[in-house]
Amino acid sequence: MKKNVWRAVIEVGFIIFLFYSNLLMGEFERSGLGEKKGLVWALADVFTSANFAIAAVAGLVGYILFEFLRKRF
Repeated sequence: MKKNVWRAVIEVGFIIFLFYSNLLMGEFERSGLGEKKGLVWALADVFTSANFAIAAVAGLVGYILFEFLRKRF
């Protein structure tokens, strides 16, 4: 059981990492203001409570979906 909890934490954490890295990369693309306002501004713009809630829900949904597919196939 303990191994399954750590596996879930790691997988959800990885999904959250991918979510935030995608948001941060978006700040430095042509449409983002990251290039003009800098890295500190981009980090403050990306790391908000709303974005964390979205990332956490997406991480849990992703984990449940991948576990379902692992057991199914």
